[in-house]
Amino acid sequence: MSQVTLAGKKIEKSRKYGVDLGERGIYDTRNPLNELTGKEWTYFIKSVHVTDYPDEELKLWGYLNDSLIQTMYSTNGNESHGHNLRKIHPSPKPPQLMAELINFFTMGNQWVLDPFMGVGGTLLGASLLSPKRNAVGIDLEPNYIEIYKKVCGQEHLKEQTSVVGDARTLDDYPEVNERKFDLILTDPPYAMMLSKKRTGGSRKKGTGYSTPFTESPLDLGNLDYRGFLKELRKIIGNTIKFLKNKKYLVIFCKDLQPTKEHHNMLHADIVREFSKINDIQFKGYKIWYDKTINLYPYGYPFSFVANQLHQYILIFRKEV
Repeated sequence: MSQVTLAGKKIEKSRKYGVDLGERGIYDTRNPLNELTGKEWTYFIKSVHVTDYPDEELKLWGYLNDSLIQTMYSTNGNESHGHNLRKIHPSPKPPQLMAELINFFTMGNQWVLDPFMGVGGTLLGASLLSPKRNAVGIDLEPNYIEIYKKVCGQEHLKEQTSVVGDARTLDDYPEVNERKFDLILTDPPYAMMLSKKRTGGSRKKGTGYSTPFTESPLDLGNLDYRGFLKELRKIIGNTIKFLKNKKYLVIFCKDLQPTKEHHNMLHADIVREFSKINDIQFKGYKIWYDKTINLYPYGYPFSFVANQLHQYILIFRKEV
């Protein structure tokens, strides 16, 4: 039986191209990309990405998730990475999730851009990695950037570069226009999603509406659906010129509830709109299933209204 060296160790081959690594699965020696077994490879490429329940009693349902990617993103204690401060934002992304995405699409010390940084989930994710990545974030709201800086101080994390500004005018910022990036990772504010009337869940006290991201007329979150899609396409069309060729744009989105007028499958409309942008190609998506979201009886007792617990992570590659 012949041997192969894997992770610095000599291991016996168990078949022509396969090495049996026990619980890790079978490693194929023809793999030119990494040292993952087929089992470990499959773990990442599944289209469903699950975060676990934070409450102990809800972990009883964990057996339902054994075939899915499971992680724990706590909103309390040392592992929350400043959620006590970041929660001021209507939709803060877990730094651990952003770190996992950055880790897959970049190497150590490479550069990541987030043109809609909010309270800095992407930037915090870059600082969590070892070796660390460098990141630049832009946001209209100064308060969000101040919160990000406070989180860095509280959590003793490297403070990345943040700029108060408009994603429409990235050419004006030397922090952006003086380099090329290895990844664009972002979560834009979506099309009046937070100003739509709701029947339950998080809402502004005394009204049936949620608090918007900002009050600025420049905020994409304050545009109507069609206006949002058009403006986002223009912004991304300009932003990708700062992305290296064969590198990736990764963007979060969540569908809206359907109406009589439109299906509101935002992820599909974004892909269709981005197909009008030269030099980027849609490569697929992952689904982030966030089980920390509370359930509400939307539509009760009259009609079915879906509880949307997942978000799409849309993946595009620059092809020049």
